[in-house]
Amino acid sequence: MLLREISEILQADLIGDFEDPDKDIEMAYGSDLMSDVLTFVKSGSLLLTGLTNPQVIRTAEMAEIVVVCFVNGKKPQQETIELAREKNIPLLATKLFMYECCGRLHKKDLSGGDDSK
Repeated sequence: MLLREISEILQADLIGDFEDPDKDIEMAYGSDLMSDVLTFVKSGSLLLTGLTNPQVIRTAEMAEIVVVCFVNGKKPQQETIELAREKNIPLLATKLFMYECCGRLHKKDLSGGDDSK
């Protein structure tokens, strides 16, 4: 699914300017526990989180996450935006709650990367 499509589905705004706003996203994962992100998220994923600090971007880089979306109307700190730009990780922000975001993306058939099926 294209980043542009995800942005529309989540009623999210792109934060900053990134090279490829139509990046292809393979999966989505929602969490505020960065230890879970490092353990469970697969590369190429979108991360939905309510955390806005720079550690989110550092974790995203380590886990090869390609997009971070801040939920619950939260806006990232300037330091977070600058680090994301440096690492070329696009940022989105939506007023929707994480549960709603996950539901909308699942309904549009974006995988959560669940191998249990």
